[in-house]
Amino acid sequence: MENSLNNKVVLVTGGTGSFGKKFIEIVLSKFSPRKLIIFSRDEMKQYEMQKCFNDPCMRYFIGNVRDSNRLHRAFSGVDYVIHAAALKIVPSAEYNPFEVVKTNVFGAANIIDAAIDNGVKKVIALSTDKAANPVNLYGATKLCAEKLFIAGNNYSPKGKKFSVVRYGNVFGSRGSVVPFFKECRQKGQIPITDERMTRFWMTLEEAVSFVLRSLLEMAGGEIFVPKIPSMRIVDLARAVAPECEQIVTGIRPGEKLHETLVSPDDGIHTYEFEDKFVIYPHVVERDFERRDGKPLNTGFAGYRSDNNKHWLEVEDLAKMVEDKEKDDASYSLREAVCGRQRHPVCS
Repeated sequence: MENSLNNKVVLVTGGTGSFGKKFIEIVLSKFSPRKLIIFSRDEMKQYEMQKCFNDPCMRYFIGNVRDSNRLHRAFSGVDYVIHAAALKIVPSAEYNPFEVVKTNVFGAANIIDAAIDNGVKKVIALSTDKAANPVNLYGATKLCAEKLFIAGNNYSPKGKKFSVVRYGNVFGSRGSVVPFFKECRQKGQIPITDERMTRFWMTLEEAVSFVLRSLLEMAGGEIFVPKIPSMRIVDLARAVAPECEQIVTGIRPGEKLHETLVSPDDGIHTYEFEDKFVIYPHVVERDFERRDGKPLNTGFAGYRSDNNKHWLEVEDLAKMVEDKEKDDASYSLREAVCGRQRHPVCS
């Protein structure tokens, strides 16, 4: 089993997003990759990212996962792919379903074909709790993408491996509710869709670390699910804006009261480990390392955000908000300093 990214060529789709930036930061601090490639469609975001991440191993490719020809070119010589590109805003997906399918489903198929044709050793795709028992278009497309990646192992040559990481809401990611709550503080009111609502919650650092561990240990065909805490949306609002009144507005199109990471039906094929669950492929069984894991019992009710054993309270969430603000300030300063060093004319 590979246990390092040293001297490897690693490509991240959607690499200018919140996950991609944190992934690059952590990989550069822990490993010495031969190349670290950002593949994304926004040239301005790439330009801004280059100001801070200009290590000699970095490469920036403009492209869209909908474009199979561009993916085939970009994947040439790549060892590992982390597929993070997606359209993911739930209400937007409900209104623009055709566009979301093109990116999240057809884009996933393009990733698989390009990886197989170019001999990529490992591909790990990022998924979401909304893919488990989906009720919205975004979750349905991610479930479809999961199925595509797992099935990719069935028709790829020996040694080409595809796996999935499925996790919940990431604190501090782009589109997170926290920046929205901060904006609402000025008005003195925080809109709450439903006071009963719960969500899984993890930091960007935790998400990246889990993806890296899963990438290095995957055999191909697994869906890795981290054990992470839950939080109540009303507690998050109190942590961000304790002085503000909470106004209940009603659930938006496509939203759930609670999210699920492992459904009871998935539980039939799932093993529990100390820090994670692993859903093994339903169609083809392989020799997987399960020595430290145990199968879930027949009465498994699902791993849901409302039946979780681990909860974040208001104080925990407030500390996370404070730490994230410090991290953002540090990143902005680092970006400004690196930008001046890279572009002296601006100093």
